[in-house]
Amino acid sequence: MASYEIEIILNRQLADCLSIPVFITDTIGNLIFYNEAAEEILGKRFEDTGEMPVEEWSTDFKPLDEEGLLLPPGELPLVKTLSDALPHHKTFQIESMQGKNQHISVTSYPIIGRTGKMLGAVAIFWKSKKE
Repeated sequence: MASYEIEIILNRQLADCLSIPVFITDTIGNLIFYNEAAEEILGKRFEDTGEMPVEEWSTDFKPLDEEGLLLPPGELPLVKTLSDALPHHKTFQIESMQGKNQHISVTSYPIIGRTGKMLGAVAIFWKSKKE
């Protein structure tokens, strides 16, 4: 693991202890970590994927709109949070790396350090009923 600010490390430690899926990125969208609970929805263990750029994870985990069309990365809550440092929420479909489609709800928020600098973002998500 690369060297990260303490706030990122603490978010990763917290995510590792939670039973709700969590996804963490740095400020440019590189995937830093997702927890065991997220592995079930995403279809692959973090140890198998490792860190990856936004262009990779935003298409490998195939976020889909209601018509089954690929959502552009800019429409994802986590990517929006990275661009404006605000929380965002959205419900959409995801096709896992195993080819399984399901609806998920995603809420993202920025990780702001003690100095006020944005250090990354977190997305929590869960299986959702079709709305």
